[in-house]
Amino acid sequence: MGGRIPYGYKLEPFTIDGKKTAHYVIEPAEAEVVKVIFSMYAEPQTSYGDIVRYLVENGIINSRTKDGAWDRCRLADMVKNPVYVKADLDVYRFYKDQGTNLHNSPEDYIGTNGCYLYSDKDAGRKSVHLEGQHVVLAPHEGIVPSDIWLRARLKCLNNKQVAKPLKGHNTWLVGKVKCGKCGYALTIRKCKLKTRTIRYFICSRRMQTNRCEGVGGINADAFETCILEEMVEHVKEFETLTQPQMQRENPKIHEINVKLEQLSTEIEKLVNKVSDANDILMEYINKRITELDAQASVYRQQLSELSPLENSEKPDIAQLKDYMAHWDELDLDSKREVVDYLILEIKATEDSYEIKWRI
Repeated sequence: MGGRIPYGYKLEPFTIDGKKTAHYVIEPAEAEVVKVIFSMYAEPQTSYGDIVRYLVENGIINSRTKDGAWDRCRLADMVKNPVYVKADLDVYRFYKDQGTNLHNSPEDYIGTNGCYLYSDKDAGRKSVHLEGQHVVLAPHEGIVPSDIWLRARLKCLNNKQVAKPLKGHNTWLVGKVKCGKCGYALTIRKCKLKTRTIRYFICSRRMQTNRCEGVGGINADAFETCILEEMVEHVKEFETLTQPQMQRENPKIHEINVKLEQLSTEIEKLVNKVSDANDILMEYINKRITELDAQASVYRQQLSELSPLENSEKPDIAQLKDYMAHWDELDLDSKREVVDYLILEIKATEDSYEIKWRI
């Protein structure tokens, strides 16, 4: 644990197995400032400059600098640093999608500890590209909830010159739309014509294993338009109703999602061996993938039977309305944030869809 101690923490000595070492411990006053910085930057229209001005105007000094000043570069480094996040399964998936090497199992990401991000000696700066970097869970407690940290971190990835795009960059409904027949995710495929490119949602299970009849090809532009209209109408309902409650994830849902992630990882490893496999190994791979796919189907069925729990957190309906009123001005990640705030899941077929609302 070398280098500068992150703002929001102090270094405290302790002994483990008879050996003297040290670990990060939260500095309460600074931690509150950290929460403010991440919460502000997680908002689509807030810049680092806005945060600097807010901190200066409110007399919040940077106790880690000689002159107490804040600057944009220091804030950017903070936002990109996973040392602050309460790392859960969503954080695991984020780094997995970025091609980062993960050194802990999915079940270890329980929403408590921060993370260390490091690179090989011959790699570039860790704040530039995440692909090929390394992430390990840290022994200290995180400060920032994963949903806020991810919104802020995803916002950093908008600069395509210095970051690898997300795998789900083709639609703002990524991760939300499931096949209404098998429960697997619908994924985007493109059809290039002479004058334009058409996007379609297709069943990922149909594409990978042919074990679902599929949904044909659902026009993504038309489907997104329908869902946006549904979102606008849904939020309008709260003009006359009492303020709604947010729903949070059932712990059992988290447990099943961890198991699904483990199955997905094992299937990926098997698929990567196909090119070098002989007949005997291919027979084993096909048999094992069939077993894993069957187990995944059981877990997905269990997920469909579970309900989320209610949380007393109140959503900002006025802000949601403003976002949707300026929808075309939002970037893709900001749209995904709004969708995640409103929607738990969408089940779709070629002729119908059903939305499970978060609020």
